[in-house]
Amino acid sequence: MNPFNEKCKTLDKNFIPLKKMYPKSYNKETTSPYTKTRVILMNGTEFESNWFMHQFARHCDIPEILCALATVRRQEQQQQKRISCLKPLNESILETTIGYEQLAVDLTACLARNEKDENNIKALNFALLEDFDHLYRYANLLKMDKGIDADTLVGKMTEIMPGRPTVAEHRYPADDLKPHMNGETAELYTKLVASTITAAEQQTMNYYMNIAQWYKNDLGRKLYAEIAMIEEAHVTQYESLKDPNMTWLEQWVMHEYCECWLYYSAMEDESDEQIKKIWAEHFKMEVCHLKLAAKLLEKYEHTPYQKCVGEGEFPRLLKLGGNKEYIRRVLANTVTLTAEDMDYADIKNISEGHRFFEYQNAIGDPESNASHLVIQKAIERMGKDYRYQDGEHPVKELRDRTCDNIKLARTK
Repeated sequence: MNPFNEKCKTLDKNFIPLKKMYPKSYNKETTSPYTKTRVILMNGTEFESNWFMHQFARHCDIPEILCALATVRRQEQQQQKRISCLKPLNESILETTIGYEQLAVDLTACLARNEKDENNIKALNFALLEDFDHLYRYANLLKMDKGIDADTLVGKMTEIMPGRPTVAEHRYPADDLKPHMNGETAELYTKLVASTITAAEQQTMNYYMNIAQWYKNDLGRKLYAEIAMIEEAHVTQYESLKDPNMTWLEQWVMHEYCECWLYYSAMEDESDEQIKKIWAEHFKMEVCHLKLAAKLLEKYEHTPYQKCVGEGEFPRLLKLGGNKEYIRRVLANTVTLTAEDMDYADIKNISEGHRFFEYQNAIGDPESNASHLVIQKAIERMGKDYRYQDGEHPVKELRDRTCDNIKLARTK
């Protein structure tokens, strides 16, 4: 599939009537968990696109480009509103959060499994274990506050057990920066991976930043606030992978192309026929947006779109699904890693005076962290933590269900 070869409406024919912006919501009891995660992913993709175009507009004084950005941005706002309303009224904040973390886990694993770029793979695998741990901690909060087993929400497609402990994820900010790719030599899939995961993690960060104050109890509010800080670190890591030397117009072409790829992937993968039609309609809209961005790139910078996306043929499509064995291998082999400058290192191999330890001290006593307290309280109330495992945990230190480990990956 090459979006540049697809027919589409003209830009002014792409506005969505307000009535159509409010679609029928999915049924939270019967809908596939991966339909739910696709809804979250595409919502986040539109968030990323809108904020990019606002920033572009604030750094541009060319009337034609500003008009194009304003028009496309309005249409993508309509797409975002339409997607966000697919979430049903009876789905709680915490149930939605389980979807966010299942997406973070399985999207990251799916991207990593099909990636060739070592820098991207290391970044994906590193953050994967942290989002995996977040899923476990929110699942225990869900069990305590709602009496719901999170395995019913993830369709038993994703295991729920400890990853790299959240208390160990608080790192000095500069250590989250990683080497960026060369946009002219990197493979197209590699560029799409960085764009996709940045958008997805940014949406999770934004959601937790804004939802914490709405949770019904102090422990939940504190947990959202703490994990939101880790999501900020993930956005810092992932956005640093992208090539900062691309021009604003080149970046715009890349954004629109990524949206085309994601909508087409979602359409091909979707099991819900009503939502599949939405993905198809939005794909056609994005084809129009992509062609406009490419035209403006050629006009104002005399650069063909091929510099950004080659001839335009889609690489491997994104297909969401379970990744249990892959995640178990990454857990077994890398759970004790931390970030160090532009790379990663085992916690046992960094110096006693490393800024990781200084930052940990600045954050405070891990025993008072909400990520630890939620497990401690679950153990006190239920006799053991809540998990969904297909087998024994691959990491010996994380097998005890009556004690939350706050030393692994955090102390030498």
